[in-house]
Amino acid sequence: MSHLRPSRTRLLHLARKEEAFEVEGTVTQALANTRFRVQLETGTEVMAHVAGRMRKHFIRIVPGDKVRVELSPYDLSKGRIVFRER
Repeated sequence: MSHLRPSRTRLLHLARKEEAFEVEGTVTQALANTRFRVQLETGTEVMAHVAGRMRKHFIRIVPGDKVRVELSPYDLSKGRIVFRER
């Protein structure tokens, strides 16, 4: 019954997601194409885009918002905004 096993791409996605880590930061600037410049708590600045789930639910992000950013261990200068604090 192959339909009960997760697909290879699904397994790769799950493995990739576990490698990423989350940090908190503040949005400093809104750029084009739903990209933002985010100042992390550590003091570094990264470029981040909005996660698909946030786009789907029309969550607005403006400069000054506190956000949670998921960073890849391969490129620490780019990230994905996965949560906006209230």
